Amino acid sequence: MASRIIPVDTFDLVVFGGTGDLAQRKILPALFKRFCAGQMPRGSRLIGAARTTMDAAAYRDFVRGALSEFGGEAALDRSAVDAFCEKLTYVAIDARGDQGWDTLSGMMVPDRVCAFYYSVGPGLFSDLSQRLHRHGLVHANTRIVVEKPFGHDLDSARALNRELSQHFEESQIYRIDHYLGKETVQNLMVVRFGNMLFEPLWNAQYIDHVQITVAETVGVRGRGEYYENAGAMRDMMQNHLMQLLCLTAMEPPAMFEPDAVRDEKLKVIRALDVVQPHHIVRGQYTAADGHSSYREDVDNPRSKTESFIALKCHLNNWRWAGTPFYLRTGKRLKERDSEITVVFKDTPHSIFGPEAGRHRNELTIQLQPDEGITLGVTIKEPGPGGMRLIDVPLDMSFAEALGPDADSPDAYERLIMDVIRGNQTLFMRNDEVEAAWAWTDPIIRGWEARGDAPKPYDSFSAGPDDAAMLMRRDGREWRGMKH
Repeated sequence: MASRIIPVDTFDLVVFGGTGDLAQRKILPALFKRFCAGQMPRGSRLIGAARTTMDAAAYRDFVRGALSEFGGEAALDRSAVDAFCEKLTYVAIDARGDQGWDTLSGMMVPDRVCAFYYSVGPGLFSDLSQRLHRHGLVHANTRIVVEKPFGHDLDSARALNRELSQHFEESQIYRIDHYLGKETVQNLMVVRFGNMLFEPLWNAQYIDHVQITVAETVGVRGRGEYYENAGAMRDMMQNHLMQLLCLTAMEPPAMFEPDAVRDEKLKVIRALDVVQPHHIVRGQYTAADGHSSYREDVDNPRSKTESFIALKCHLNNWRWAGTPFYLRTGKRLKERDSEITVVFKDTPHSIFGPEAGRHRNELTIQLQPDEGITLGVTIKEPGPGGMRLIDVPLDMSFAEALGPDADSPDAYERLIMDVIRGNQTLFMRNDEVEAAWAWTDPIIRGWEARGDAPKPYDSFSAGPDDAAMLMRRDGREWRGMKH
């Protein structure tokens, strides 16, 4: 089932850091797939920009190599790769100097939609913005794409927002979180607001609790320096899981329009209660089965940085009063698993008696590794011998439901095209970023002031035992990756 291709205007996309890891693994393959889907109009150009000195031909060879490794089956079509590469050019540029800026400026077409992708460290955001402005590259159709981290704390996030706002309007700034580009994340809004079945029940009266899990099997080797200064709280909880929480808990926006959606997400963040210390579990993976420990990966034998965190959160608003949200994320865990599970309350009275056991409906939105939605319902177990109840899933795997030819774009494909269209619905706004940090900072300062150390947990386990106890104290269990 092929999706309808929404046309876009002719555009230029400049990728600062065009020879970097993110460009090779995500940005360039995403653009190639959109090109193959017919969504790159004639005359559109992709411009790689980095400090490395090379000509356009060498850059095209570089991109061919990236697509060969990360472009999937589509990259086996050499004629498609060659046609895509014809749209590519390159400029050697110094983000903190003058080299290459006049060349880049001379390449631009006045008033054409032009997106500048900051695929570089946040330390260069200010320098790039200043030089774009100085060389006349900022106009009404200019957009910039900014990768996380959006600051290290509230003060740095505010400083970054101030710096960007000196050169761009908020409507020109696209803070990208690839989790929001996932098909299932967007389907969460459709399930809630497009089906009468769910929205009347989507509140504290009917929902017992919500679980959000983002688990990874990889460690932090190769990102040790960054991760040691960030930890799971800053790297994942403050942005990815916060966004999933917002989409799960927000009120219905008046319309599916950028600011209407982001206004409701902001209200969720501002309604988050202070997290009590006994509702926080931090962990750090140890060595196992020939795999290094976190401390070895970051080369710090005394590290107190968490590679795992679990929180119990509450929202102080009418819809969710009394319904807890349990969030957890970590590295080097037993499964790669990202999901949101909405657990409904027990029926008010069971007519089948205590021997029937306890049964609850659960709605699970699976984000990875396989996207899909599952609704757990209770039925009678087939056969004679009384009324025995069992739980069975009503399962909708997107790959199965939509067929093998379903066009399900990668998150970066969707989000980059949204930038070109000028649609900010799935991108974070400045006040949203700052509100998230305003909630996160006191949690971090609290454990630093208490001198709390993360609990060790075995690599490829479900995390610290304390995370299981966080749920069991409330008579609940983690779904999916269990202890």
